Amino acid sequence: MSTTTSPQAPERSRQSAVEGPTGWIRDQLAVLKELLDKPLATYYLIIGCSGLLLALGLMMVLSASSIEAMQKTDNPFTWFIKQSLSAGLGLTLMWVCSRLPHKFFRWAGYPLMALSFIGLVMVLFIGSSQLGAQRWIDVGSYSIQPSEPAKLALALWGADLLARRARQGRIEWRQLLIPLMPGTALLAVMVMFGRDLGTTLVLFMVFLSLLWVVGAPVKLFGGILALAVLATLIMIKVEPYRMARIGAFLNPWADAQGDGYQAVQGQIAMGSGSWFGLGLGSSRAKWSWLPHGESDFIFAILGEELGLMGTLTVVVLFGLLGYAGLRVAARVKDSFVRLAAAAIVAWIVGQAIINMGAVLGVVPITGIPLPLVSYGGSALLPTLAALGMLLSFAKREPGAREALAARGPGPAVRALSWLGLGGTTKGRVRR
Repeated sequence: MSTTTSPQAPERSRQSAVEGPTGWIRDQLAVLKELLDKPLATYYLIIGCSGLLLALGLMMVLSASSIEAMQKTDNPFTWFIKQSLSAGLGLTLMWVCSRLPHKFFRWAGYPLMALSFIGLVMVLFIGSSQLGAQRWIDVGSYSIQPSEPAKLALALWGADLLARRARQGRIEWRQLLIPLMPGTALLAVMVMFGRDLGTTLVLFMVFLSLLWVVGAPVKLFGGILALAVLATLIMIKVEPYRMARIGAFLNPWADAQGDGYQAVQGQIAMGSGSWFGLGLGSSRAKWSWLPHGESDFIFAILGEELGLMGTLTVVVLFGLLGYAGLRVAARVKDSFVRLAAAAIVAWIVGQAIINMGAVLGVVPITGIPLPLVSYGGSALLPTLAALGMLLSFAKREPGAREALAARGPGPAVRALSWLGLGGTTKGRVRR
């Protein structure tokens, strides 16, 4: 197999040898730029970052949940098996979405929005309550949280609404807000009935990202932010446990055995990891010290076992994933694709920032999971579906389809052809 070398590579190598470290750094940046300029760079970035985060998440769910699972079910692998099944189903869903045309997603936002609303209504009547919050519908041994697919529904539905308005040339702010703002408010109110302020904030981020990309005026943002801050303050004031969370956020060590217990234990776990961690599986906090270590506070267990290097790796992977999504939005000309890609980035990366910030103590604890890493199939499935949609959009970048076609059949198709179950592979002679 032959390899091709850029004609500028020898010249850069000679120049970097003369200039020393500065030349070497410039040489590496030039190589990186060449890689990012390739048509499939975004496609592989999304696949690579998603796969690494998912693999890391499965590993950390096994470590963080094993002790509590053993205590409750006599099987340390109970929650890991459930998460693995969700991951397998989610990867299948991701693959299917990556092969669907963008017109399907424009249509899918409407029924998904309706199903999300119906699910949120059902939660109020038949939903189960955990820790004072009514967010789940029990189906056998599994729990479904309808507010999770509502994030994807709002991104698709809102993107199609605004794309249609943009195509028709109606970009007045009144046309932007109706019916997008009432639809978002309806979802947010239904989520708040389940006492889920964290998901409400994520829905609000999706809403703002859509308005930002479509070019809403700054004054409109100011008014919406002021209204949102006022509504948040009212919601905090009317619920005593939210007031307690704010107090615990401001000074968790003042009540380290009460309202500040989870925040304090999370900070202790993070601090115990130092640079390289205690070692995979060696967490002390998971021995019934840190509540929800497998879900909301899995970032603390990760920091304890893998140290600062592990947490920085997660931050970098989410940063690259966000960069890839914004790159899709910038390079594809279709209005719906731009809006939907930006909304997905705001949802996934914004939720990751809120979760990690809560563990680090820089934002109040909201109870939302770390995407792709935390335990929970209800959150994992729509997230992987959204990433599959980003892969489908990445194929619309300039030169991406041609590069995929030139790549030839994938390993699955080749394996089927070897077994005589698939079509002909590249280079095989038909008789």
